[in-house]
Amino acid sequence: MPTTETPDSAFVTRRRWRRRLGAIAGFVITVFLTFLGLLAITFFIGRVIPIDPVLAVVGDRASNEVYAAARTAMGLDQPLVVQFFHYVVNVFSGDLGQSVSTGRSVVEDLSRFFPATLEMATIGILIGVLLGVPLGVIAASRQGSLIDQIIRVVGLLGYSMPAFWLGLVGLALFYAKLRWVGGPGRLDIFYDGLVAPVTGLLLVDSLLAGEIDIFWNAITHLVLPASVLGFFSLAYIARMTRSFMLDQLSQEFVTTARVKGVPERVVIWRHACNPIRVPLITVIGLSYAGLLEGSVMIETVFSWPGIGNYLTTALLNADMNAVLGSTLVIGAVFIFINKISDVLYRVLDPRAR
Repeated sequence: MPTTETPDSAFVTRRRWRRRLGAIAGFVITVFLTFLGLLAITFFIGRVIPIDPVLAVVGDRASNEVYAAARTAMGLDQPLVVQFFHYVVNVFSGDLGQSVSTGRSVVEDLSRFFPATLEMATIGILIGVLLGVPLGVIAASRQGSLIDQIIRVVGLLGYSMPAFWLGLVGLALFYAKLRWVGGPGRLDIFYDGLVAPVTGLLLVDSLLAGEIDIFWNAITHLVLPASVLGFFSLAYIARMTRSFMLDQLSQEFVTTARVKGVPERVVIWRHACNPIRVPLITVIGLSYAGLLEGSVMIETVFSWPGIGNYLTTALLNADMNAVLGSTLVIGAVFIFINKISDVLYRVLDPRAR
């Protein structure tokens, strides 16, 4: 027989949909306001730092008339509130201005440089998660043992070792001496420009083009800088995983499971590991965002054409449009990763729904 919806069930369904729509609307409003705040911070910081964007365009030998004309053309003679309004309108229309360093639009530059950083940071965070989480669990399950001490020392090295020094040592050992990996850059020079950019991710684009040789050459160049980044994220993730696990292993439900004769492997990897998934999301998300934002030294050492290298060059050339655009993208990445973490919270933890 066909089922009919009762008034009570219809009311519950409508309330459930209103709740979902309200959550989606709240999510969108939160993201918009956060991004608007990011725009305000980047704009006003760009106006108070002691760098004159007009001089970066016309040069310090320009006449007063040329300087004044350029300042008017750039809209810098208007009140700050008006400048900020135009800045917000331009950003939402996809216009981040022109780069003095490259002569191209900032949006075009970022579409070239950001995928390189994204590719390296993604491989780095995968290394950090796949090695850091198991190492943290093992260290916690064997607290005070020799293996625990070794893992803690590895984590301490990851916190204290300078990134540029480790990168230089890696290049000298694995590239210059052993020839196990490729050198600086994303590709050998005779492969450069042979693959048309589709996604900007060289590994993906080379596979889409069927260029297996270029794919493997890109891996040889990527493995060392990604491993250096992965080592630093591994140290942080392993330390936090160990801390979370030690807290869970002292809980009563773990003691009860052991008393009931549950195998130690099941106690550790199932009973104790499940509750730490939610806090680990925050740790991994922050680590990933940190790799995307903090890879400047690694990109400099390995001549990696990423957003960190682009931002450094822009700062040295007083290229404020490029600086603000890069800062805006990095901040947007942080916002996006935090919101993805919030969604994963609700998926993994029913109490957060």
